[in-house]
This record gives sequence, structure tokens and C-alpha cells, in this order.
Amino acid sequence: MRPPEDPEDLTDPPFYLPQFEEAYQYIINEYYIAPRDIAVFIPCAVRKPYSTSPSHKLFHALFNEVFPDKAKYHVVIFGTCGTVPAELELMYPFAHYHYMLGNVKDQKIKDDFLRIETARLAGYLEKTKDTYTHRIAYCIGLFRKAMEAAVLQTGIPVEIYPTNPMIDKLYDADCPFPEGSLSMQEYLNEFRTALCEMRDR
Repeated sequence: MRPPEDPEDLTDPPFYLPQFEEAYQYIINEYYIAPRDIAVFIPCAVRKPYSTSPSHKLFHALFNEVFPDKAKYHVVIFGTCGTVPAELELMYPFAHYHYMLGNVKDQKIKDDFLRIETARLAGYLEKTKDTYTHRIAYCIGLFRKAMEAAVLQTGIPVEIYPTNPMIDKLYDADCPFPEGSLSMQEYLNEFRTALCEMRDR
């Protein structure tokens, strides 16, 4: 997808915008994804490009620690952006939007996100059903609900972390985000263990 001459900052909910649907369709219908042993799904980030965000730097440090062979795994970013192979993070419109679903109070927008993102994840899982041997996702909140719904819809397995018992253990109803952050050490420790187990299968 070609960006406009001077790409604008996109501030509306991205999952409604035609630019994101067009980019998603390109990925589903035209973009080639090389076979890998493991697909690792991680949420999008507020800072762009995603790899410069503090959370993604943390995640990639973990991947580098667990996977000395970069050819063994493929990172896929998902969420308000749709479903994006990480190597396309600079492609328009993925580096040109500013939006945070966590700040949204409107239930209709949340419901629409869940419906749209579930369909996009399901489409990606179907496209890549023979591309990956194993799939793992690291997500909480509505992103997790979308991934769970896409797995249920397609029957294509994805191991999802942190586990529900770990979320329950760390849940704090008094916090603005009661499930906490994916940067929390106990979540990361559990995810690291799962990645190592998947690597060694």
C-alpha cells in the first residue's frame, strides 16, 4: 500500500479506517510469509514504530535471549492496527497513527474493536495455518478476548499468556488497568518459560 505524499497522523480508531482495511487485505491476499517454526503474537504499542516502544524493546530482548536462531520464529503484531507481520511496522499506515484503546470508555467502540479484530485475527490464522508449527500470544484485556475468539472461530491453536491463573494472582481491582501491564516481571517470567518450552519441542 502506497502512503500519501505527506502521510497524515491518523487519530480516529484505526480499526474503522479504510487505510487499515486496505493494508490488512494486502497482508492477507498478497504478502508472502515464509514458513517458521513459531509465530509469536504481541500487542501493538502507542509509540511508533512499534520496535522503539519500551514494551517491545523488552519483548525483543526476551526473544533474543530465548531464540539464538532468529529464523526459528516470526513476530506478528496485532490489536488496533489489525494483524501485522513485524517486518512491516514502517509500512503506511502502521507507523502513522496515534490511538490507545485502553483510554476508551464507549462500549460500542470496544465492542466494534472486538468484532473487527477477531475477524482480522481469524483471517490471519487461516492464511498462515500451514506456515507455522506452533503459535503463542502474549496479551491481556480486549486483545486477549479477540485472540481467544479467533482461536475458537478457526480451531487453529494458539497458546495464550499470561495464563488466567497468573492474571488472577496479580489482579488489582483498585488499579486503572486491573490486569496490570505485560511488562510486569511475573508475567514476563511465565512467558519466558513458555517460549523456552515451545522452542525445545
